[in-house]
Amino acid sequence: MKLVTRTQLGWGPSAATAQATTRGVKVHYEGTEVSKDLLTDHDLCIAEWKAIRKAHLADPRENWIDVAYNFAACPHGYLLEGRGLGKRTGANGDQPLNVAHYAIVGLIGSKGLTEPTDEMLSALRDGIELLRQHGAGDEILGHRDGYATNCPGGPLYAWVKEGAPRPEGEPAVPVAHPVKTYEPFPGASWFKVGRKSPIVARMHDRLVAVGCNRYKSSTKKDTIGSGDVASYEAWQRHLGYTGKAATWPPGPASWAALKVPKS
Repeated sequence: MKLVTRTQLGWGPSAATAQATTRGVKVHYEGTEVSKDLLTDHDLCIAEWKAIRKAHLADPRENWIDVAYNFAACPHGYLLEGRGLGKRTGANGDQPLNVAHYAIVGLIGSKGLTEPTDEMLSALRDGIELLRQHGAGDEILGHRDGYATNCPGGPLYAWVKEGAPRPEGEPAVPVAHPVKTYEPFPGASWFKVGRKSPIVARMHDRLVAVGCNRYKSSTKKDTIGSGDVASYEAWQRHLGYTGKAATWPPGPASWAALKVPKS
């Protein structure tokens, strides 16, 4: 898998709402003219992806807070991070549809570049499998399934209807990708003030990393204390939670979004 991360794109963490699970993934295309020059210049693919995000952020009708898709796939076989893992999409048409499926887009359109390359299909499949490893169910649908649109276009939709297979000659069994594993949610009752565990130290480090540091210098990193409570509540507010939903203890969705490593 050839992954281009948000950091490599120059983007900070996505402010999209956290969502740990969905029924599956919906496949999209751009729906506008896409230059065939993308086929010979990968830098243009990166520029295209950045332009899509810029357009989404500037759209007053949608009021998007990030690029609408979780990932994109380019003609050269690169998987481009958008909202990323554990984030609700904004691309599937309306709120119920966005809750039901994550979203991945192929950088092809209705004119110009309209046919996905084998490398793009491979990257789309990489993205689907990566999302499945992090909360997506087995469904693979096109945007038009459940919403009145031509998306993802004839060629991509035909691929979806075939079950989104890898291109001929690629392994039938998905290859193991080097993805990080994260600490499973231990349950709300686990988070008692005074509990000592290596998990607490790793949670502490992640809260600092995402900009929600409310700790004091004397805080013990491996023991739950007032700094953990304040920092985690800041994280929940960062995700958009308010009121009681933004108070201690952690919940499964915000925990999944924090991505506390297992070790």
